[in-house]
Amino acid sequence: MQLGRETLQIEADALLALKDRLNGAAGVRFSEAVELLRNCTGRVVISGIGKSGHIARKIAATLASTGTPALFVHPAEAAHGDLGMVAQDDAFVAISNSGETAELMAIVPIIKRMGATLIAMTGHDNSSLARLATVHLNVAVDKEACPLNLAPTASTTAALALGDALAVALLDARGFREEDFARSHPGGALGRRLLTHVHDVMRSGEQIPAVLASVSLSLALAEMTRKGMAMTAVVDADFRPIGVFTDGDLRRLIAHVQDFTRLSIADVMHADPRTIGPDQLAVDAVRIMEESRINQLLVADATGVLVGALHIHDLTRAKVI
Repeated sequence: MQLGRETLQIEADALLALKDRLNGAAGVRFSEAVELLRNCTGRVVISGIGKSGHIARKIAATLASTGTPALFVHPAEAAHGDLGMVAQDDAFVAISNSGETAELMAIVPIIKRMGATLIAMTGHDNSSLARLATVHLNVAVDKEACPLNLAPTASTTAALALGDALAVALLDARGFREEDFARSHPGGALGRRLLTHVHDVMRSGEQIPAVLASVSLSLALAEMTRKGMAMTAVVDADFRPIGVFTDGDLRRLIAHVQDFTRLSIADVMHADPRTIGPDQLAVDAVRIMEESRINQLLVADATGVLVGALHIHDLTRAKVI
């Protein structure tokens, strides 16, 4: 347990030291790197080998999901054909703690000759890779968390954190919004919330429970039973919703009415029901339901015609909630 705490402390200290360095000349270089990446008209290519390669893959994935087209290229594979994935308009980010990684140094001169921007992340300002870079970002740490001071631990944490800092700075500079993030994550919870529209999940056509205002309460209850939404819309002759009646209304009615045969649905409906448009986001329907404390919602088009109905279970099944 003690060694675990010491490991976390060493890595935390490394990150705090990296943060403090950004207050000085390192911060200027960081800003230069952000501008180079922001103005890159191609893609951002991240490369590294060993543990740095794993960090490079994660940074590339984070950039790609936050609005910066990025990919990972393995430096050894690049020397055997994959260098064709790098173009003149790209920015190449090379990650190496020593700054002397042979596989990177074999391809960096070619990348420089083709005109691609080179950004290096190393732990040594005077390393070969640092000297060749357009911008060098120093991710040096005092020591590794490994008791032998050998296994990449604090150094890879620092590189990963600086990669996240670049991604977040670029995200902000590009004006990246929740909607943009959702488009990159359509299978995630945020994607479902921000990309799912009411018309994607609403019940339509014969599935909509609806009766005219002139029908009896008994016929309205039969419509509710057939459609299985625990409610029915009440519509006028043009199929515009003018009221709604729910199972909850029925339970409250039973408490003080014995004879339903003389009642029409117009006598007991709630007039002016809440509605939502079919092109609105499904998450807006959730908000209306929560604010109004209702489980069903009618869907009306721009002309006011009833085109659908939503139950809270529809939104749950679509994983909007």
